[in-house]
Amino acid sequence: MQNQRYYVTTPIYYVNDVPHIGHAYTTLAADVLARFMRLDGRDVFFLTGTDEHGQKVEKAAAARGMEPKPFTDEVSANFRGLAEAMGFSNDDFIRTTEPRHYRACEELWRRIVAAGDLYLGDYGGWYAVRDEAFYRESETTVGDDGVRLAPTGAPVEWVKEPSWFFRLSAWQERLLAFYEANPDFIAPESRRNEVLSFVRSGLEDLSVSRTSFGWGVPVPESPGHVMYVWLDALTNYVTATGWPDGNTARSGFWPADLHLVGKDILRFHAVYWPAFLMSAGLAPPKRVFAHGWWTVEGQKMSKSLGNVVDPHAVIAEFGRDAFRFFLLREIHFGADGDFSRRGMLRRLNVDLANEFGNLAQRTLGFIARNCGGMLPAPGPLSADDRALLDAAAALLPTLRAEIGRQAFHAALEAVWSVIRDANAYIDREAPWTLRKTDQVRMGTVLWTLVELLRRLAILLQPVMPETMAKLLDQLAITDRSFASLAVPMEGEVALPAPSPLFRKIDDAAGQGG
Repeated sequence: MQNQRYYVTTPIYYVNDVPHIGHAYTTLAADVLARFMRLDGRDVFFLTGTDEHGQKVEKAAAARGMEPKPFTDEVSANFRGLAEAMGFSNDDFIRTTEPRHYRACEELWRRIVAAGDLYLGDYGGWYAVRDEAFYRESETTVGDDGVRLAPTGAPVEWVKEPSWFFRLSAWQERLLAFYEANPDFIAPESRRNEVLSFVRSGLEDLSVSRTSFGWGVPVPESPGHVMYVWLDALTNYVTATGWPDGNTARSGFWPADLHLVGKDILRFHAVYWPAFLMSAGLAPPKRVFAHGWWTVEGQKMSKSLGNVVDPHAVIAEFGRDAFRFFLLREIHFGADGDFSRRGMLRRLNVDLANEFGNLAQRTLGFIARNCGGMLPAPGPLSADDRALLDAAAALLPTLRAEIGRQAFHAALEAVWSVIRDANAYIDREAPWTLRKTDQVRMGTVLWTLVELLRRLAILLQPVMPETMAKLLDQLAITDRSFASLAVPMEGEVALPAPSPLFRKIDDAAGQGG
């Protein structure tokens, strides 16, 4: 695994949105993967950014009395701000209004033309401005008010205009063969089944240019046409590798190891994108994972209900690392989940403060008070000591497997199982009693607990980087890579004065559940 390249992406976020918990969730998952792979010795490229073209943006800018580019400059900055607030470690932040991206889109277009997969015609179809997507009539429904709606609930309108078409119908069997040859390409399994069903039902040629508005990447040698926003947007993933210029430090990162997306945009990434790429002579990404949506206190999140979760507000109240932990611990990644104050308090007060924070505080506080701040050297290890340390040693391969398949919840449950074992161990071994009866054994128990805390802190850095850095400081640990786990820490080490890792929040209304 060492020194292998790893390329992970988020969707590029549409700039007429206000950053919310959904955006934070997707990018957090990518951030944890990127941090984990870096600590595991891999050469990582982590990309996020903003999608800034399309009719929706043009309309939103006009409503503000602005030109599109200044409007996107302003709104894109909000997503950069979210990345900073959440502590994301992205290596690049791409904007589709950058010159490098125009070059990549134009080259991809020319290659698809050369492959014979584009032709000019007239298009008439049901189009949802909100989704920037066309839908088959069979996919739409008519509401009680007579408005025709897309499956997402967005209103659709009949659009007829000259258009370039991508011969998607010609790719049906090739895509099905690709899915069969690459069973892990789409995850989770339920989403893979949805895509297979969609493709097997028959693919229609796809309109990939528009003439009814002008805010987009111009189609080469076709005045008046701009590229369909999804063809433009998806290309960002290769743009960021330096393609088509080549000879950049990132040119070896394609194909991407993982595209993380919301389930609402899976079709674009798992059907259209591999077809575009293969037509252009480029390899498809290795994997696309579609996660679920968040509700808030059991209700769908919406501006009209006023319940959109602002990540900045949650961070201000609960702390950044507690929020990061909650998002990945609360639900299985891939399923829908519910954000609630009660759930947030439970994860902070019980999992973090009571179980993990208290374990660290009891151990390090005892050393500070009773050992002059000096970690004792261990004596012979008992079966109890070895069982706990063996469980901790088994965590890295477990986490590699679980995080590698995006099972963040299972990874954290494995860690917390060891934390619960450690709390039972300290109660059972009772170093406060051993202090009076067997100080050598007391020293061994304390060393075992500190070695365990070191391992836990190193492994949890991707999820809670700020707090784990604080804990590793308190353990006087400088080498924090996963490779360092192979060498146990020494005894007779002076430890800095400890301080609590997590701040409990007392709120009777939010407890329980």
